[in-house]
Amino acid sequence: MPQDDALAIRFADIDVLIAHLRAMADMPCEEAEGLSELDHGLQCAAELRAVAPDDVALQLAGLVHDIGNGLSPMFGHEEAGEAVLTPVLGPRIARLVGLHVAAKRYLVTTEPAYRALLSEDSIRSLARQGGDMSADELAAFETEPEASGAVKLRRADEAAKTPGRAVDGLETWLAPLKALAAPV
Repeated sequence: MPQDDALAIRFADIDVLIAHLRAMADMPCEEAEGLSELDHGLQCAAELRAVAPDDVALQLAGLVHDIGNGLSPMFGHEEAGEAVLTPVLGPRIARLVGLHVAAKRYLVTTEPAYRALLSEDSIRSLARQGGDMSADELAAFETEPEASGAVKLRRADEAAKTPGRAVDGLETWLAPLKALAAPV
């Protein structure tokens, strides 16, 4: 996780995080034309609720997985997201967010057909993110305790790019966010 004190204190509490999520309704999604970053996060959370109905933390990781977009020119959005989320939502949700790019690289390396599922924007970002994993990177990813959840998150991320898709709004997620938030 990056050591950037400005990132670590960016979201001092859950209310600041929720305000940022609301603001994401006005941010175009970087990997899905016609969606806001909030729309994309809501769709991702809905996908994860369908495949992992008992794992609220994973669902919330889907909601906030792109929170790091635009936060730091020094780090990738997954690293920035992990840094800002750790103090607010705890290490598991933050780690899932931190691994979602590695999970994409893992899937394109281990499942060649997965690459065909990627949007054009996701294929372009894959090149910037390192492309296929080396054997050492594969081995390291597979030892991550949250690797399985990160792969689920990554699959949901790719499925969450449908303009106009009806899913529950942010209000549905406020109680779970507050329940899992770290005390101030």
